[in-house]
Amino acid sequence: MVRKRRSTPYYLKSHLILDYLYVLIGSSIVGITFNVFLLPNKIASGGVSGISTILHWTIGIEPSYVQWALNIPLFIAGVLFLGSSLGYLQYALKTLVGTIFLPFVVFLTNDWSPATTNPLLAALFGGIGVGLGLGIVFRGNASTGGTDLAAQIIHKYTGASLGTCVAIIDGLIVLSSAVALSLESALYALIGMYLTGKMIDVVQMGFSNSKMAIIISNEQEKLRTTILKEVDRGVTRLEAKGGYTDDNRPTLLCVVSQNEITKLKQLVKVIDPTAFVIVTNATEVLGEGFKHNR
Repeated sequence: MVRKRRSTPYYLKSHLILDYLYVLIGSSIVGITFNVFLLPNKIASGGVSGISTILHWTIGIEPSYVQWALNIPLFIAGVLFLGSSLGYLQYALKTLVGTIFLPFVVFLTNDWSPATTNPLLAALFGGIGVGLGLGIVFRGNASTGGTDLAAQIIHKYTGASLGTCVAIIDGLIVLSSAVALSLESALYALIGMYLTGKMIDVVQMGFSNSKMAIIISNEQEKLRTTILKEVDRGVTRLEAKGGYTDDNRPTLLCVVSQNEITKLKQLVKVIDPTAFVIVTNATEVLGEGFKHNR
């Protein structure tokens, strides 16, 4: 009896295609941003692209060649030294696509005119553009390889935190740009790196307009029914005890939108003026009434 091979479900195929589109679009944005903002203004904001910027302005090597020459060996090293920590096969394949495609975009757009010759504007918009592109690539469950893989290898074999490893490598690249190019270029690179990190967070989690409220009150039941009816939001009861008294402390957890938090606080104040309320930003909320996970 011949077994039929199971086919990949349609929704998985569509998600996989979308992931590869994310990788291609994100890599394109990074490559174009590099050529119209960062490279012409001598801003080496970390990573393999930063190394290629330094080498371009010191010895005249085409940046795309440097990026290919470094990205591909780093990817192979990542496969050899990290093994299963690279994740599933599809992650490795998508990362390989980003590793090859990004320098290809840099090569195709190397004759594009600079968008600005003002280094501050270049650092600002270059950092935003790179962060936007990388954030899109990360949403495709992939990366563009480069020094991130080198940081993962160092992290695995030294025990240092991954963030520290990335910071050390990028710091050395920026320091090299201060020596090879100028101190001013290095300072602009730091601005670009900061904005890149912030923009990645925005793309990954969006602009948060949700608030999370933790309410400790002896009027838990009245508060629960009022929030359900008046605010029309779900409420979760939590088990809690006072750290000093060891008494049970009825606690409610509620997530609301930005324009509902004032109404929630007013209701709590009316029902129980002595309630202890903690309100904080909810970076990302997935589920009914909020954003749906893809």
